Parts: sequence; C-alpha cells; structure tokens
Amino acid sequence: MAQTRTSSDSIQPEHPPRNLTLTGGEDSRVQRAWTHWTNLGRPKLIVAPMVDNSELPFRMLCRKYGAQAAYTPMLHSRIFSETEKYRNEEFTTCKEDRPLFVQFCANDPDVLLEAARRVEPYCDYVDINLGCPQRIAKRGNYGAFLMDNLPLVKSLVEKLALNLEVPVSCKIRLFPKLEDTLKYARMLEEAGCLLLAVHGRTRDEKDGSKFRADWKAIKAVKDAVRIPVLANGNIRHMDDVKDCLEATGAEGVLSAETLLENPALFAGFRTAEWVSGCEGDFVDGNLDQADLLIEYLNLCEKYPVPWRIIRSHVHKLLGDWFSLQPHIREDFNKQYKITFEYLYDMVDQLRATGTRIPLYLKCTETEPTDTDTDQYS
Repeated sequence: MAQTRTSSDSIQPEHPPRNLTLTGGEDSRVQRAWTHWTNLGRPKLIVAPMVDNSELPFRMLCRKYGAQAAYTPMLHSRIFSETEKYRNEEFTTCKEDRPLFVQFCANDPDVLLEAARRVEPYCDYVDINLGCPQRIAKRGNYGAFLMDNLPLVKSLVEKLALNLEVPVSCKIRLFPKLEDTLKYARMLEEAGCLLLAVHGRTRDEKDGSKFRADWKAIKAVKDAVRIPVLANGNIRHMDDVKDCLEATGAEGVLSAETLLENPALFAGFRTAEWVSGCEGDFVDGNLDQADLLIEYLNLCEKYPVPWRIIRSHVHKLLGDWFSLQPHIREDFNKQYKITFEYLYDMVDQLRATGTRIPLYLKCTETEPTDTDTDQYS
C-alpha cells in the first residue's frame, strides 16, 4: 500500500533511550553507523531531497533507472505533527521505496521527535535539513539558517539520537571558512548523527549554475569525521559521479536538479547539453523525456500525489519540447484543472509534431540493465 500510516494512533509512547548512538561511546556510534550503512548495501547513487519534487512516484522512477536510495521532500516537522491532511498528502511510500531518508526541517527538538516517530517504521534514516538556503527557511528559522545557532542544532540531533531506533542523518552546507565547517561536522557526529550529506556550497551560493560545488571541502569533511559521508553538488552525468567519488572519497553522491530533467541519469543517460564537449562518442539511447514522463504519470496513477507536483515535473521534463512548441505549453498553462487523459494527449501532440529530443548513451555502453550500476555498488 502506497499510503503510510501516519495518523495519531501510530505515535509511539515515551520511553528511555533505546539505541547506542550516544550511550555506547564514540566507537560504538561509529560502528553502528557503518554497520547500518553496510546492511543497506552501501548505496552510492542517491536522489537528493527536493521540495515538491522527490515524492514517491518520482523516487520510484529514479530507482527504476539506477538510483539506489532516495530522500523524501523536506517535510515541516510542526505541520507534519499537527495536521493529518499534510501527512497523508506529503508523505507516501511503499515497500519497494527503500533505502529511504525521510527529511524534516525543524527548530524544536520535541516537535521534531514527535514527527520523526510517525515515520520511523517506514524509513532507514530520519534526516534533519540543515542546508536549505531559501528565504522561506530564513523566515521559518530552519535549514541552513540554523548554522547561526549551533547549540539548537546539537539539541535537535541529540533528541532524535537518544529516542529513535532508526539512525539520524543530517544534510548540511559549507561555512565560508573551512575550519568552521569541520568543527560543525565533528559536532554533529558527536551529537549522534550517523551519516552526513554535504552540499559543497555555502548558504549564500544558492545558484548551482553560477557556483561550482567545492569537492575539496567535502573531502576535508570526509577526512575529519568517522561516519559515512555523501557528496552533493555538480552531479550532471555518470562521469561526474565517478569524478566526485574519486575527488571526495565520499560513500555516495546526491543529485537533484539534473534528475528533474533526466531521471535516467544514474542509468548512464544524459541530455544533449552534457554530450557536446564531453569525452567519448554518444548514441541515441532510444529514450527521451516524453517516455520518462509517461512512466512518471503511470506511477502517479498508482501512487497519487497533489497535482501541483505533477505540473512541476511536466515542466521540468518537457521544457525543451515546450520551447519548440510554445502553443502546447501555453495551452497546458491555461488548464485550471488537469487530468491524466489530458497529459497523455499532450504528449501525443508533441510527438505528432515530428520533433524528438533524445537522451544519449556513450557508445561503449549497452542498453541499461539492473546490473549497470554494479561498478558503483
């Protein structure tokens, strides 16, 4: 069943500390971190958390094309705790949706714990968003703006580490000074964080097209802590995956924006933008974004999500097609209420124009199979 059980009767009662994250000493924490990661299969190709974009149907589409783990969108811990409608709409999962990180933003340890307990049975990590740089995060006092209040950050991590069975992970951004970032990472580790995802940009470097992620800083974090580390930033195709893993020593990589345009990234496919100027020869992969949209819509019919999310994915996946056929885009934008029938017909209209924007594979690669990502596992 896709819908998780998140109603009030799923809240677990208060109890004393149950895990070894803080009570067993540093060596026990580190051992637990690596044992858990190993038991999950050490996933290296991971869907990053994206507000309104890394929901269940999209996660499942990415998993089909090579993703080995995924984050939920950022969930607001207070609203999640208080509002059943929000829980039912914003958090769905299924048995195939693992390994899974459920990410929350928060600034109150007790509220965060209440939210975390509702999802604990359905995930492999409860993740704390410490990296969102957007204005809404500043207004709400969460995400990267908690970097200004490290005692609060520590209390959030400790609260979960002492009271959950599932491990706690954190996703962070860099401080302007590397040494501050390293102190931050060590503090999170000591507080009970068992996995750290590092976005290689600072809070002020919001535009990934203007600011390259600092892989050297991610490597420095990796060398400074003993728990598993994931790298986030500059992952546009599988050559980037290889280069990032070598440069950072990280256990895995996260990709976000590029996956929205190309959910088949981890299966070796790339858009035309990342073919020209790259080493090697490329061939038509017999797959395009319209094909991926049809697969996504099929998953949405199986695992319902709000229509605003579907609209967002349509624009991301068909952006290049829409630029060539603006009248079809304009008609889509005029639709107050859309249906699956309308969207399938729209794809047929695009195909009927005779235009096609393929995804490409290196000519040395064959049609992707379930084992194509073994070299990264």
